[in-house]
Order: sequence, then structure tokens, then C-alpha cells
Amino acid sequence: MVTKRIKSLKEFYPYYLSEHQNPTCRRLHFIGTALVFMVLFLAIYLVNAWILLLIPLIGYGFAWIGHFFYEKNKPATFQYPLYSLASDFILFFDLLMGKQKFNPKNK
Repeated sequence: MVTKRIKSLKEFYPYYLSEHQNPTCRRLHFIGTALVFMVLFLAIYLVNAWILLLIPLIGYGFAWIGHFFYEKNKPATFQYPLYSLASDFILFFDLLMGKQKFNPKNK
């Protein structure tokens, strides 16, 4: 639980990573974010803005399942929505580039 108010993304990201230690939770975040990109590209390709309504359902759906059932914590989205969203994308690209691992306990 965060006791003091975080005031920057740089300060928030280490806290975000500490709340994402479960490998299944990280995988679900990765899958959800990848699907968000796919839905975005599909909406652009089909020139159909209605498809964009799926983005929050897919993105948050996968992430929240990871938190509630695997990580057993409350998503940071509720307290820091913008920092959390930005951190989701940072973690996605860090995992993609190998800067972070899906199982952070196996360094």
C-alpha cells in the first residue's frame, strides 16, 4: 500500500513493478496490452471507431484478472490511473525487449 502520494512516473514505476511480481499476472498484462494494440490497429484498418470500445474491456479485463486472482492485490489504476496506464505500456515494451522478465523472481 502506498502511504505517500506519488508525484511522477519515474517514482511510480518501481512501485508498479512491486505490485506485478506474479508471472501469470505479468503474462495477463502483456496479453491484454498486445490485444489492445491489435484492436487499435483493427479499428484503424476497418475505419470503425466502435471497435475502440473494446480497448478498456480487454486491457483492464486481463490486468484485473491478474491482480484479483494471481497477484491478490488491488490494481494501482484505482489510485493512479494515468501512471498505471503509462506503466502498463512501459512494462509491455520492457518485456518485449527483454529488459524485464515474466518471472521477476528468476533474475
